[in-house]
Amino acid sequence: MSRFFATGSDSESEESSSADEITPKAPGATFKQSLLLSDDEEDTKRVVRSAKDKRFEELTNLIKTIRNAMKIRDMSKCLEEFEQLCRAFLKSKNIVDKEGIPPFYIRLLADLEDYLNQLWEDKEGKKKMNKNNAKALSTLRQKIRKYNRDFESEIAAYKENPQESADEEEEEKEPEDSGSSSDSEGEVSSKSFLKKKPEAPSEATKFLKSAKGSGDESSSSDEDDDDDDDEDWGSDQSGSSGETSDKEEGKTSSMSVLFLKKAQDIEKPGVRKEERKKKPKQKERIEEEAEEEGGEEAGGGWEKVKGGVPLVKEKPKMFAKGTEINTAVVVKKLNEILQARGKKGTDRAAQIELFHALAAIAAENNLGQGILVKIKFNIIASLYDYNPNLAAFMKPDMWKKCLDCIDELLDILFEHNNIFIGENIAEDSENLAVSDQPFRVRGCILTLVERMDEEFTKIMQNTDPHSQEYVDNLKDEGRVCGIVDRLLTYLENKGSTEEICRVYLRRIMHTYYKFDYKAHRRSLGLQGETKSEQDQEESEGEDSAVIMDRLCKFIYAKDRTDRIRTCAILCHIYHHALHSRWYQARDLMLMSHLQDNIQHADPPVQILYNRTMVQLGICAFRQGMIKDAHNALLDIQSSGRAKELLGQGLLMRNMQERNAEQEKIEKRRQVPFHMHINLELLECVYLVSAMLLEIPYMAAHEFDARRRMISKQFHHQLRVGERQPLLGPPESMREHVVAASKAMKMGDWRTCHSFIINEKMNSKVWDLFPEAQRVREMLVRKIQEESLRTYLFTYSSVYDSISMATLSEMFELEMPTVHSIISKMIINEELMASLDQPTQTVVMHRTEPTSLQNMALQLAEKLGNLVENNERVFDLKQGVYGGYFNRDQKGGYQQKQSYQRDQKSYQQKQSGYQRGGYRNQNQGNY
Repeated sequence: MSRFFATGSDSESEESSSADEITPKAPGATFKQSLLLSDDEEDTKRVVRSAKDKRFEELTNLIKTIRNAMKIRDMSKCLEEFEQLCRAFLKSKNIVDKEGIPPFYIRLLADLEDYLNQLWEDKEGKKKMNKNNAKALSTLRQKIRKYNRDFESEIAAYKENPQESADEEEEEKEPEDSGSSSDSEGEVSSKSFLKKKPEAPSEATKFLKSAKGSGDESSSSDEDDDDDDDEDWGSDQSGSSGETSDKEEGKTSSMSVLFLKKAQDIEKPGVRKEERKKKPKQKERIEEEAEEEGGEEAGGGWEKVKGGVPLVKEKPKMFAKGTEINTAVVVKKLNEILQARGKKGTDRAAQIELFHALAAIAAENNLGQGILVKIKFNIIASLYDYNPNLAAFMKPDMWKKCLDCIDELLDILFEHNNIFIGENIAEDSENLAVSDQPFRVRGCILTLVERMDEEFTKIMQNTDPHSQEYVDNLKDEGRVCGIVDRLLTYLENKGSTEEICRVYLRRIMHTYYKFDYKAHRRSLGLQGETKSEQDQEESEGEDSAVIMDRLCKFIYAKDRTDRIRTCAILCHIYHHALHSRWYQARDLMLMSHLQDNIQHADPPVQILYNRTMVQLGICAFRQGMIKDAHNALLDIQSSGRAKELLGQGLLMRNMQERNAEQEKIEKRRQVPFHMHINLELLECVYLVSAMLLEIPYMAAHEFDARRRMISKQFHHQLRVGERQPLLGPPESMREHVVAASKAMKMGDWRTCHSFIINEKMNSKVWDLFPEAQRVREMLVRKIQEESLRTYLFTYSSVYDSISMATLSEMFELEMPTVHSIISKMIINEELMASLDQPTQTVVMHRTEPTSLQNMALQLAEKLGNLVENNERVFDLKQGVYGGYFNRDQKGGYQQKQSYQRDQKSYQQKQSGYQRGGYRNQNQGNY
């Protein structure tokens, strides 16, 4: 506030003050004067503001800081200042309740929410953020959405008409700015002064203006602005000039004009600045509305620029006008584009477009196919580099572009035989220009195709397998296989042996897991239903078995790396097993000796080995080789983590066993869903095989204390079934197998058959096999045979003799089959009986011990174990060997050895007794 308004002093004081200002002072005078300020001068410099002004100024400063942070995308600063703003607004609650919510506060909330939503949708921008900014963005977005719920109506009103809201805000700021600078002691307030109606300018002001205009005709534009300002506030000068006396009217008015000028410098700039700000703000809002309505004009529209620190991007320009386009110029431009590859802030999509534009220029100017091939190589490499993260997969549009580029590259290579490509060609020795010499280009088409194959696998891994998108992506496999076949044809003519082996393996990996239904139908002698199908079958090439055999045998003979050969052998075995060629698959596995050193292979090869062993076990089961099937599946199923070992998913584990990085690595090793082996089918095959082996064994060694378990998992399922308090009809596959096992244990094969083969089990398991009916028939046969063996083991002590015809009728087996089974049991000393050929009966020898004798044998065996353990403890305590037999301290170890031999012979006699040998020798005693 000016002293003129505050004190209302007379002309003499004004003259003295002006004289003081004009008079030059000594250098030390200012320092002394600053120390000796009068009370009046101190009062004039003090500014008293209301609580409203203070609070609103604090809010305004915080909002300004937030907007600055928004411009540079500093989300951490935004979050920190927003929290302070919320606290400051809470402190201003009393003032806000009286005055209402300030429009500038509502405007910030609306703008901040829109800004955060825009940042959140910008996926590329989020990836470039550092960790703190990304975290702050997420937190701030949640807070602003929650906070804005209390101001929904105000924000909605602002968004409906942001222009009116802005004008209201400016109108509110004008009186605030002027009011805050008012002095409480002044007789005439500047606020009331500024609000006076404009009056005609006084004579003194007119005179001063005219004098000024005549004296400074050649003034600058700044002085013109001052003149305009004088015109603006000159009308207010008449009021103040009227207060002085008539004698000093001219002098006082001129002085008042000078002082008013200074006063206006304090009061007016705030108003002027706001008026200046109005125009660009209005313009901005008009343009934003036009953009939202979609009415932005092509020529005069405003361009919306993203906030943040501008990254220095040197976008390589294409050739200037008049430049002669030749191979050297294009190569130089290509290298310029490549220099930006991998740098921070490089727009990868723009780089790919530049490569395409360069390829088009090269084609227009007929620079030859050599430079075109080199550009194509770089385009495909840029497409692969588009996702810098190794775990990320290609977007669909990029994937299509990649396939198209590789196809185009192969087209060029097939059409022009004078192009030689290879990794061993140095850049200096490249020949890209059109000449008599063949083109020489540095690059490897095989590496690009291998990377394409890996990208396809990643796409399948990261797609929901139960969606239509997965099916659509899977259709691209035909195109991928077509590219691999074309490359295979190209490399067979121009590639090295190592490259041929690599591309052969890629072809094998796309073939080995697919069941060849057409070849299967041809092997069964089935024709196509229609003539078109028959013609199609005839026109088709060789069977997958022939292809696999040719490719694998080439690798066996030519490959020098163990890994490719190992993978080829495993794929070959898998393909044999899948098509029920059991003996070829088994022999190839045994001859390869892979099981001896597979633990030293890398994890993907181990997963392939596990898949092959599982497929081998399922093949053995289909062929009726129950024991072989069980042995092949035992290692995978007994571990309890078949899903993980087959690469079909991860099990839940503690973070100590597997950290986040290891989990990412293991996810990348997963097999795509269309290559999965049905885990329920696998478990069912294993449990049924275990049932067919374990139940007869349990019946034969019911009272044997040393009885071993063939399958722990099967015994676990049996115990789970026994613990159930209520036994209802079986629901799951496991319950069906347990119920069938209990029926088989009693020798009831029909009940067992009904539990294993029914509609539910058919739909879940058996119908998944290619020859489902043949598998079901094999299962019925096996159930009948094993039920017969179990029946004989269980009830042999009840019978003196039993007719084979009766057994044949009970189990619905042919007489030769029954005869064969019983003969094997007698030969293996599993059944103590003899066959009476004339009467076709089985005569039991009744040599099996009674239950009392079995208990006595078990007691004797346990006492023997107790004595042996006691001797061992005594030896450890005494510190000598030999124990009871070493009393003379001589030859104790040898005697101990002989004692062990005696023990072994005792056990052998005991086992012989259990088999009935002892009873045969002493028939008369019983």
